[in-house]
Amino acid sequence: MGTTGTTQLFVACTQYAAVTVTAAIRSGFFGERSAHRRVLVVSDPSPLPEVGTPLDRMPGFEALRPEFDAVRSWNDFIRPFHPGHWSPREQDTILWERALRRAWGLGSGAVEIACESIQGATAQAMARIFQDSPLHIYADGLMSYGPTRIPVAPSVGARIKRLLYVDLVPGLRPLLLTECGVEPTAVPTEAVQETLAALSRAAGPCAGPEPADAPVLLLGQYLSAIGVLSAHEEQRLHLRMLRGAAGLGHRSVVFKPHPSAPPGWSRALERDAERLGVAFRTLDTPVLAEVACQWLRPALVVSCFSTALFTASRLYGLPVARVGTGTVLERLAPYQNSNRVPVTIVDALLPDLEDGDGSAWWSPREDRVPDTLGDLVRAVGFVMQPEHHVDLRPAAERYLSRHLNGHTWRYFERRRLTGLGLPGAAPARRVFVPRTATVRRTARRVRALKRAVLRRG
Repeated sequence: MGTTGTTQLFVACTQYAAVTVTAAIRSGFFGERSAHRRVLVVSDPSPLPEVGTPLDRMPGFEALRPEFDAVRSWNDFIRPFHPGHWSPREQDTILWERALRRAWGLGSGAVEIACESIQGATAQAMARIFQDSPLHIYADGLMSYGPTRIPVAPSVGARIKRLLYVDLVPGLRPLLLTECGVEPTAVPTEAVQETLAALSRAAGPCAGPEPADAPVLLLGQYLSAIGVLSAHEEQRLHLRMLRGAAGLGHRSVVFKPHPSAPPGWSRALERDAERLGVAFRTLDTPVLAEVACQWLRPALVVSCFSTALFTASRLYGLPVARVGTGTVLERLAPYQNSNRVPVTIVDALLPDLEDGDGSAWWSPREDRVPDTLGDLVRAVGFVMQPEHHVDLRPAAERYLSRHLNGHTWRYFERRRLTGLGLPGAAPARRVFVPRTATVRRTARRVRALKRAVLRRG
């Protein structure tokens, strides 16, 4: 490709994102290979990227590598700045563009950008550096079904051409970026499955010994890192997963911790598993949960609200269950927290491990979820971001007036419904008057005047 050809930059922070965009490329969403130079930009915004494993060094990456002419590290380019927080100053964007073109050999031609969530710091920085480039957004799992977390600048929103997402919840339409007039487009499920299968085959030697029996796969999420739970509470959540699986009669468990989770959590699970008479193994190989599902073919997949619950069920036909979503719904703050819709979907649709008997989990091959789930998500989306989704107010009013009950209250907050004037608002109360010196003097005068009028009468 010459210096004046078009370059496509594909920005990915996780291997799941790289799989999604690779499946989209192979499905023809980004044109013919001969017409573009394709560069995968790897960004690791984790708190300590220096001790982590970037996605291009994870097992199986060679299955994705052929789609790209080059792989570049965003962390290396902006060092010593941290990719989770840094964005260029407006007056410096031209200088950064020149530096980036020179460092990565982009030449002077046109640049297209495909980002994993426009809300991330890396995507924001790339959009600011290449101020005239068209943008393609590909969604981060279940978050695509929720509203945009932060306002998108009009100059950026006007450049977004489409939202690509994996259809994990059939029949549910994404809300992300709809306020910008962006149409969601599903990446073919078959292409995602094929890409994940290739990734799994390439990573196969790292799988370790196959279990004698189909185990229960427990997926950690490291919720304490984002302030939803304390470290102690999250450890107890993992223990609930283990005990729930044992309570259903399972005798083999594999725990896949979050890559950033402390090793002590696995040791606590090992001790509890030994007490329960359960064979326990920690899968600490840095691979996707979807790859682990293909390796292990588990009897059951358990997590809190991980997107992998839906990829396990939707793509592989595996039974899934949730634990702890009620607690997370109570703890999410502010109400606009972007995890709220994913937790709501999981809580509303998937069975609770601690309530079921394991005989009838949610059917993963359903062509369409209940309409009430779409109504619920639209209502929650409006309450989260009413300024951006004014058109959803009637839908929110209908849902709240018809379905608000002892169970569905967990998805809403009375104070927020009151502020928006929606069904479920707190009843009107007397206005509280603060007891200031001026108010007390005025009250004494009113009482004295009232007594004088009564005496004269």
